[in-house]
Amino acid sequence: MTTPDHQPPASLAVKDRVYRSPMALAGGVLLLAVILWLGFDALFRGHGRAPWLALAGMILVVPLVIAFTLRPAIYAGEDRMRIRNPFRVISLPWGEIASLRSGYSNEVVVKAGGKYQLWALPVSLRGRKKAEMRKARAAADAARGDEPGRRSLGGLGGFGGFGAVGGGPTPAGTTRAESDQAMDELRELLERRGAAESAQGEITVRWAYEVAAPAVAGAILLAILLATG
Repeated sequence: MTTPDHQPPASLAVKDRVYRSPMALAGGVLLLAVILWLGFDALFRGHGRAPWLALAGMILVVPLVIAFTLRPAIYAGEDRMRIRNPFRVISLPWGEIASLRSGYSNEVVVKAGGKYQLWALPVSLRGRKKAEMRKARAAADAARGDEPGRRSLGGLGGFGGFGAVGGGPTPAGTTRAESDQAMDELRELLERRGAAESAQGEITVRWAYEVAAPAVAGAILLAILLATG
């Protein structure tokens, strides 16, 4: 499930829309809490080589957990889209983007032929299935002449049974999975801004050495400790 962190009002349309995965954020915080709890326990209470192994393990694992859970984000502005993936930051002017593609993953395809995965918008097959069920239910309600999002009472005489009255009309857009809704918003922004003069330019890619360097250092330290043990 993915939702935009910030939806700017019309008066502040120049601000970027930020898309992140709430489930990834929650999972990352939980993983970090467990890793730090176990790591510091071994660091301060362990004996022999255990504290050094715990330190090396944390230096290796913590940056990787941050990279794959807390770091991914998409910043969609009026002139360009900036993709923050685990180990790279890609800045894409709208004029250089050919399409936004959804399948088993969400990707952006550039006119030069390359493609970049959108880590911040993971595809949820379960979310798509639930959205299709809501869509089918809404179509069935429309065919019966019911109000949208409202189901009929079941049982004899309209009582007693397994059907229940819904909680009101179905909100607009709920027949699409949330990551697909986010992709629709990005496609609309691409269509609207792709030909703008200010949305042209070069694609830039920057490697996230601040994430890779600590992980590599932790891996080397851990390998040395294991080799000399």
